[in-house]
Amino acid sequence: MNGRIYPAGAPILAPLAGHTDLPMRLSARRHGCRYAFTEMIDAGSLVFGNAKTMTLIRRDPAEDFLGVQLVGSDHDTLKKAVEILNGLDFSVLDFNLGCPAPKVAKKGEGASFALQRPDEAIRAFSILTKYAKMPVTAKIRILDENDPEKTVSFAKRLEGAGAQTITVHGRIMKMFYSGPVHHTIIRAVQENLSIPVVANGGALSSALYHTLLRESGCENGMVARGALGNPWIFREIADPEAGLPSPEELAEEMERHFFSIVDFYGEELALRISRKTLLEYLRGRGFPGELRASVSFLHSIDAFRTLMTEVRKGPSVRYWQTLAQNPTQERRLRHP
Repeated sequence: MNGRIYPAGAPILAPLAGHTDLPMRLSARRHGCRYAFTEMIDAGSLVFGNAKTMTLIRRDPAEDFLGVQLVGSDHDTLKKAVEILNGLDFSVLDFNLGCPAPKVAKKGEGASFALQRPDEAIRAFSILTKYAKMPVTAKIRILDENDPEKTVSFAKRLEGAGAQTITVHGRIMKMFYSGPVHHTIIRAVQENLSIPVVANGGALSSALYHTLLRESGCENGMVARGALGNPWIFREIADPEAGLPSPEELAEEMERHFFSIVDFYGEELALRISRKTLLEYLRGRGFPGELRASVSFLHSIDAFRTLMTEVRKGPSVRYWQTLAQNPTQERRLRHP
């Protein structure tokens, strides 16, 4: 494939384990997200037909662009996984070399693969570019907070192995998702590669997303935790004046997202797995602690409807006062 995968300026919804399933992607797409990924898919689980994994790779006909992200290290397993994905409908295949999660690291995959066995990581990545029928990209973390050359060198090797785009998270593995994002190292990668580089890390709001692009010199950024419970971030990135959700709009999107989860997983499972999603919508938006705590015990559709009645009443008076004093606060609501 020649040219860019992502148009300049377009934000990309990151592959988020436990979050970017079909219901979340549809929620984000309702608010301007076009470029999105499945959750991270384990190559071995895909090859062995794990039921949960097969659910995670389901694509809605309305999704005109969907990337799939693969994690793994065994060459034969990766080849078989790519052959399976070739028979499905994905726009791009991304290789995860940036996940810091202990369950991934203990298998020598994700970020630890790139950090501890870079030569082997490049060989594994080459399996994807050799056999995939779709564009292949990679997602990495910076390898050193002080020396850009280590990250630049590894990224150039991925480029040489056939990567068509590389996403760089500006934190080292041990920092997980906290601490400063090292924009200058992302910029060094961007300036030394001939393929597009996507900046990642710290894009928790529209303003921070644009800071990430400006400081890194990249034309695209990836939105991860900033999209949790906040699909409006894509609308704001495209147009900062587009407006924020009112309490009523918040409730409406929570309802659409929740019932999409019910349709996708069935009521019993949905009531369990939707709790974290609903809490993300309420987080940082001035709703009482008791209301947020009640989400953890959600047990029926009727209980959800009761919750929505309370959400429609809006946040506390103190929240509106805080917004007036801090107009740039993240995860804002619009006063009705």
